[in-house]
Amino acid sequence: MKEAFNFLTNQEPIFKTIVDQYGHPTIPSRPQGFETLVLLILEQQVSIDSAKATYLRLREKAIAFTPEKLVAFSEEDFRSVGVSRQKATYIKGLSQSIINNEIFLDGLPQKTTVEVREELIKIKVIGHWTIDIYLMFALHASDIIPIGDIAVVNTIKELFDIHNREEMLLLAEKWSPYRSHATFLLWHHYLNKRNRTVQYIY
Repeated sequence: MKEAFNFLTNQEPIFKTIVDQYGHPTIPSRPQGFETLVLLILEQQVSIDSAKATYLRLREKAIAFTPEKLVAFSEEDFRSVGVSRQKATYIKGLSQSIINNEIFLDGLPQKTTVEVREELIKIKVIGHWTIDIYLMFALHASDIIPIGDIAVVNTIKELFDIHNREEMLLLAEKWSPYRSHATFLLWHHYLNKRNRTVQYIY
């Protein structure tokens, strides 16, 4: 980790400013597997705190937090713990894919990031943002830039005055092979500037 941040602060003066001002960011870690993917589905387009509360209610209601248990949940079961109809559909879709052996989560750590993306994108309810965060948090991939993340995009706009997606990706190329750590720095700036903190479940 130290090597990654040394590389980035030498490569990008703005990153050095972030570290000087706010210190180093915390590197999140989550367990591999079904529960983390469900949590990421819940985190789509809402705050982490809101998703966390919903996840904890869902976990309490499910007791046995398995694909078999959640695929059997009714719409009312999901609604009673604050899961929207759309996200309930996503969770049941993920659960069914695992039950049908369309995806093998236990095999993902042995695959490359490209292979993991190819595997997970087969599931219609899983998009690139979810895959990026799973790669970073659960599989500890070091070279991911989640350009679909609104905080990352807004921070790049703010710090680099770049507003085009392709130009953002081009900028991030010089942060390779530590684009994940660059992302953590961007989030670190975003949160600290807004006096916000995030308490991850894991």
